[in-house]
Amino acid sequence: MKFPRLVIAGTHSGVGKTTVTLALLAALKARGRRVQAFKVGPDFIDPGHHSAVTGRPSRNLDGWMLGTAANREIFLRAAADADVSIIEGMMGLFDGSSPVSESGSTAELAKHLAALVLLVIDGSAMARSAAAMAIGYARFDPDVQVAGVLFNRVSGEGHYRLLKDAVEAETNLAVVGYLQPDPAFTLPDRHLGLVTAIEQSSHDLYARLGQVAAKTVDLDQIEALACSGENLEGPPSTSTVTIDSSASPPVRVGVAHDSAFCFYYTENLELLEAEGAELVMFSPLRDQVLPEVDLLYLGGGSPELYGQKLASNVAMRAAIREFAAKGGAIYAECGGMMYLTEGIRDFDGHLHEMVGLFPADAVMHRSRMTLGYRDLEITRRCVLGESGVKAKGHEFHYSSLEPSGYLKYACTVTDARGQIRGQDGLIAGNTLALYTHLHFGSQPKLAQVLIASVRKRKAVLR
Repeated sequence: MKFPRLVIAGTHSGVGKTTVTLALLAALKARGRRVQAFKVGPDFIDPGHHSAVTGRPSRNLDGWMLGTAANREIFLRAAADADVSIIEGMMGLFDGSSPVSESGSTAELAKHLAALVLLVIDGSAMARSAAAMAIGYARFDPDVQVAGVLFNRVSGEGHYRLLKDAVEAETNLAVVGYLQPDPAFTLPDRHLGLVTAIEQSSHDLYARLGQVAAKTVDLDQIEALACSGENLEGPPSTSTVTIDSSASPPVRVGVAHDSAFCFYYTENLELLEAEGAELVMFSPLRDQVLPEVDLLYLGGGSPELYGQKLASNVAMRAAIREFAAKGGAIYAECGGMMYLTEGIRDFDGHLHEMVGLFPADAVMHRSRMTLGYRDLEITRRCVLGESGVKAKGHEFHYSSLEPSGYLKYACTVTDARGQIRGQDGLIAGNTLALYTHLHFGSQPKLAQVLIASVRKRKAVLR
């Protein structure tokens, strides 16, 4: 099958990949195309904007966390009914988890999917030098198929013609168009990146981006490039797990989902569903009571920005404490873990009382960022499994824990280079709370064990 697909890569971070990607997604959807979006790397925020534009869940693809086979499986399944797939890269085309290899890079992912690459170049303050840049990226790795160039931040048609002529005189790359700089097209950002799609209504912005792209980008050529890649083998079955609902009653999983907690890998949720989970969304910000659930999944996000509102929802904090006290299972990641501490001290030094399952405060630091891939190994039995189970994930936060008592950990962590990063995974009863965002696709056993353990507890209580 053809699976039309195109990787949107940048020369470096900040070149405007997300703006270009959103513009192309909106313009192609306006043409009536079914567009499937993907994001290279562990980012949660860009996929949220992708999904808001396309109306379809955007998926993360990651060479370091998932490997070739899992990336292809995720891509094939999600793209099976799409007219075209747009894959937004991360950082620069060749940047990844190592300075001397392609591991975790956009280039590696393009190879995994045998996809052509559209290179985004910041054309501001540049003319013929754009040709040198394009040549360098196109020739750096002959196995990466850089097929075209799109210029961002170009002052107008005259400037674009200079850039286009320069590149076409020296290369055979397709120069497909440009976007002009416009402050109205800038999504606001903060310490973790762009403001999330769930926090703002950006549909007018997406529509305007699509309209502008339709005027200055050759969309026919974009689609032609997407269709020029080699064929891929057909999609796998729609589910890798068959559930006998009569033998395995569903497990109701309460998923925290609001402006404070919205960082979830789509595959994590779908792997839980494949094991028989029924997902029930709730909001720790707004809801006063917990839904009737067997397991709580508190994902990441930015609870530090909503400290006062979370603290004010005393009823929800009490409900989660009671749920844990009765033996209910809780799995939390990063922001969700911070919510389960005694309090969050925000960037301004204000302390907001939280759930209090762990004797520590989560303290924000403006200049202390923790960032990187993580290899996690369970060393103490917990809701995710027995000692020895391994999985991969990613860490990105500006907080640290300041204990007020003894903290018990369930995991050890190493980084992408194999360096020990200490411990992770706070445990208390049936609660596990990690700083690491695990991708269950790196170890499907996690979803299996988590749901099986909850189902076993339900059977005992009956």
